[in-house]
Amino acid sequence: MALMVMKDTISNKLREAFTPESLQVVDESHLHEGHAGHRPSGETHFRVYIVSQAFKGKSRVDRHRMISSALAAELAGSVHALAIHAQAPGEGGT
Repeated sequence: MALMVMKDTISNKLREAFTPESLQVVDESHLHEGHAGHRPSGETHFRVYIVSQAFKGKSRVDRHRMISSALAAELAGSVHALAIHAQAPGEGGT
């Protein structure tokens, strides 16, 4: 069985937790070379774009907490940084 890359692990956990209408997980580790938390093997810095009904009526802080909770093991382990763009369906902006 092949090892799952962190991007896939994050995607799978977020799909399971939030059943998103859309989800994009971007590994930005290469942009942080020489910065804190960077490792030559990468998989340390990620950006998440997610749209889910689960975020309807939730504040930005609550949305970030929900995602951080779903990814607690990864954030306590090899993931150094996670930028989050979480929206409910129909919300505009970036």
